[in-house]
Amino acid sequence: MNDAALKQNEKRTKMKNILLIQSSPRGLESYSQKVARSIVSDLEERYLDAKVVVRDLAQNPPPHVGEAFVGGISTGPEQRTPEQTKALALSDVLIDELLAADVIVFAVPMHNFGLPSTLKAWIDHVVRVGRTVAYSSQKGPEGMLNGKRAILVLASGGVYSDGPAKPLDFQEPYLRAILGFIGLTDVDVVRVEGIARSEIGPEKAVASAMAQSKEILSRSPETALAL
Repeated sequence: MNDAALKQNEKRTKMKNILLIQSSPRGLESYSQKVARSIVSDLEERYLDAKVVVRDLAQNPPPHVGEAFVGGISTGPEQRTPEQTKALALSDVLIDELLAADVIVFAVPMHNFGLPSTLKAWIDHVVRVGRTVAYSSQKGPEGMLNGKRAILVLASGGVYSDGPAKPLDFQEPYLRAILGFIGLTDVDVVRVEGIARSEIGPEKAVASAMAQSKEILSRSPETALAL
């Protein structure tokens, strides 16, 4: 085996941590989940030692943040009440999953032009000053999750990537903004759209999304998956 082949084999077998965030209540019938799982399978084939963690927000929805959570994030660990410590425990687990991941794949159905509430609750748990965002009076907020890659699989009944409905798309703009805020700026988007439109439908929408994902993952490891 020549040097080039050895280097390529090393890239393929190097450990990668993959985090799959699912948010559809439709489970295995979900189009976003179907495409996202295909992407994860492709990544596993490329990185033979990859470890995959699945966080299913529909099956195990995080609670909405409450008074104890809000009080806890502005209080030092030693000064927190038992209620505040308990309220932040899940947040710490979710953030640790993010910190460990090299690639985060999001399976996101459109709900009323935006995100499922479970995904929004997850976001509220993981966007935390001191853990995923650094803040100073000189520089302001700075994301702490640089060097990771995110792939957004966005499913919708209509077509929102272009055309008259584009102004109603609050999935991609919001996710890009909030993920960028915590340092996740290397973001690719795969659209599973037009599912409810007669001229497209589920079969064509999924086929198009699969083709998009193949194109994204077919880029050379040096440029597409250099993490």
